Amino acid sequence: MLRPYTRIPRHCTHFLLHFSSVGPPDLLTRGVKSVIPKALAKEKMESGKAIRIYWGIDPTGRQLHLGHSVALRKLRAFSDAGHDVVIVIGSFTATIGDPTGQDKMRVPLTKQEVEANFESYKDQLRMILDFTKVEVRYNHEWLEKLTFGDIVKLASHFTVQQMSERDMFVDRFKAGKPVGMHEFLYPVMVGYDSVMLDVDAELGGSDQEFNMLAGRTLQRALGKREKFIVTTKILEGTDGRKMSKSFGNCVYLTDTPKDMYGKILSTKDSLIPIYMECCTDIPMEDVKQAEKDLKSKKGNPKDLKMRLAREIVTIYHGREKAILAEEEFERVFAQKGLPEDIKTIKVEQGSLLLDVIVEGKLASSKGEAKRLMTQGGVKVNEKTVKSLEAKLEDGITPESLEEGVIVKVGKRKFLRVKSVHSSGWKARHV
Repeated sequence: MLRPYTRIPRHCTHFLLHFSSVGPPDLLTRGVKSVIPKALAKEKMESGKAIRIYWGIDPTGRQLHLGHSVALRKLRAFSDAGHDVVIVIGSFTATIGDPTGQDKMRVPLTKQEVEANFESYKDQLRMILDFTKVEVRYNHEWLEKLTFGDIVKLASHFTVQQMSERDMFVDRFKAGKPVGMHEFLYPVMVGYDSVMLDVDAELGGSDQEFNMLAGRTLQRALGKREKFIVTTKILEGTDGRKMSKSFGNCVYLTDTPKDMYGKILSTKDSLIPIYMECCTDIPMEDVKQAEKDLKSKKGNPKDLKMRLAREIVTIYHGREKAILAEEEFERVFAQKGLPEDIKTIKVEQGSLLLDVIVEGKLASSKGEAKRLMTQGGVKVNEKTVKSLEAKLEDGITPESLEEGVIVKVGKRKFLRVKSVHSSGWKARHV
């Protein structure tokens, strides 16, 4: 069952900082896109009193990624500065779905799915937050108790025109895609979280600005304290689009050190400064210098990116594993070596390379395997293969097939494949 209040024992000592009651000089600047309104934030932060600030999350999946970590790290900074920090789990709103950034309606989740998702979040949240200092609340506590009349009164503080101006709704209107009435109500519901918690501030990604301002509207309308909002910067993922589970371009907090290191090395050079700023404790003067060096093309971007990857892996896995991940990267990519833990499978002679890629789990589906091949992302013994009709043994000597050929997908996925005579297609692990 979802509990109304939870405190989780502290299991992490990352990001220990010593701040004044207001916080470090960059508390409202580093990793921050906007503060609204600035005057109110200045007044509250300079009052010398601890502010009450919250961050909300709808557990719509099982994994957190570096994009989530931007707000989480900022929340940790507020907590370590002596402020009262609250996390709101969208135990009710997740069953409806946040329309932010969606070009279609989300599939609703059950309460059981939400609870299971949050259970998987806990250990990941502990990587960043000290839960002995954090209050955890679930918004079904108050949203389930609202009557239809209550909802109508809350909705009366907003107009259809205001809701219709949201970018994702405008795009759907133009594309002739449906917009659900419940999606119009989503900002009202998360805004009501602010009312029930009676907070001084709310923290969230810049894509959540509309929802957070809805809470500011309701707090003022219902006579609660006035809040300011802090929006954090949005990270792009490994493919240059917004980091999102939907795009499959995430650096997950649960990634192995090797995968985390490799994914960060595969990002665009232009992302180095924002990753440094938002995902690490690298001094801001170093971040600004890195940005200058990239613009003036001084130095080697690879060195900056390796420092970035080393810092991030250290945060989530420790320094020793970060060093090992870096050594593995150097051996595999700089020295053209192979991973030490490369997997080997046996397949029937005459097998399509496309099938080998899927059976060897180098791609999640045949569709993805086709895309990778046609885009030149598949190599057999370092030779690019684009034909979807290509067989594993094309251009390979019988001796090499018996010893095992190396199939490489992208920059980080390897598979040793041995071809054997047998009847029926069935790959098996050695």
